[in-house]
Amino acid sequence: MSYETLIWEQTGGAGRLTLNRPDSLNAWTPQFGHELRQVLDNEAADTSVRAILVTGAGRGFSSGADLKAGFEPHPDDGRPDVRKELDDVYHPIITAVRELPKPLIAAVNGPAVGIGASLAFACDLILAAESAYFGLAFVNIGLMPDGGSTLFVPAAVGKARAFQMALLGERVTAPQALDWGLINQVHPDDELMDEAGALVDKMAAGPTRSYASSKRALNNMLYPNMKQQLDLEAELQHKLARTNDFMEGALAFVEKREAKFTGA
Repeated sequence: MSYETLIWEQTGGAGRLTLNRPDSLNAWTPQFGHELRQVLDNEAADTSVRAILVTGAGRGFSSGADLKAGFEPHPDDGRPDVRKELDDVYHPIITAVRELPKPLIAAVNGPAVGIGASLAFACDLILAAESAYFGLAFVNIGLMPDGGSTLFVPAAVGKARAFQMALLGERVTAPQALDWGLINQVHPDDELMDEAGALVDKMAAGPTRSYASSKRALNNMLYPNMKQQLDLEAELQHKLARTNDFMEGALAFVEKREAKFTGA
């Protein structure tokens, strides 16, 4: 199929999924989310695909939700219906990444922020360019991490660093992320895609049933309550999206100024 916001390619058993909204650093819109879910449920799930590479077009992996595009309003009060977006689109994407019985490799070629970072963290192996960085920047607009980041990040880096990322929203550089155990490899910018391509080709030629069984067992060990955690994230995020702090944070982001939070 043809997609407007994504590029899907397959060579032999290796699939390559490119997030393709480069003018916005591959920010997520409703259309982007629906297309990403569709490709994961269909092309990526095809039995001829044995391993998948996920990367971003242009200068970044993904800058997170496109705040300029906004969210579908809730019929009761007109406020963003974040729960519907998370339940219907975002979290099914993350679940599909974890439950596909084949390896997914993220090649993070630039910023991976917000739900963009969550998508990278959901992948099985994460390679990054030296100039790339990660950020749970939700707090900067009055929200909390979603997309499974409250599950994947503490499992990888522990309590202290997980709280640091969630509460401070600071950038974590690729070398720092490697040192923390958040990602697997860092490569010079001009070598990342060659290294990632070689790895996905190697895994596509490997023992797929072994990979699938290892993934299932590790999911059971590391993320046995994934559904409940995603549900909790959606519930809490929905409440935060109805606060004045979120409205102020989102407006400040669009206007490129510092937000003035009041706790309301």
